[in-house]
Amino acid sequence: MKLGAFSISLSVKDLSASKAFYENLGFTAFAGQLEKNYLIMKNGNALVGLFQGMFENNILTFNPGWDENAGNVPGFDDVREIQKQLKSKGLKIEGEADENSSGPASFMVTDPDGNVILVDQHV
Repeated sequence: MKLGAFSISLSVKDLSASKAFYENLGFTAFAGQLEKNYLIMKNGNALVGLFQGMFENNILTFNPGWDENAGNVPGFDDVREIQKQLKSKGLKIEGEADENSSGPASFMVTDPDGNVILVDQHV
């Protein structure tokens, strides 16, 4: 199962303060906009999403079909196929992707410790 690019999506209280903090760690803004209350910060192949007021807890994110530069990856595992595999293993799927659709879609699973994992396909 190929899950694609990995990032962590952090729920932050002050987007500007978080941006400055991660810049001190060597990250630069890669995507997003301050005025839209989110930024994707990048340091090498490490990605950290900073989201103010969009969700309550931090989220582990995988992007099937993308590499760490948001470039399309050929031959990726479609989000619906990943979802089907996880369902067959007994995992509870939240916000299921429509298995009869194609293109962008997402779903979530929660690990035994309550960490939310978002599988979010953009292609």
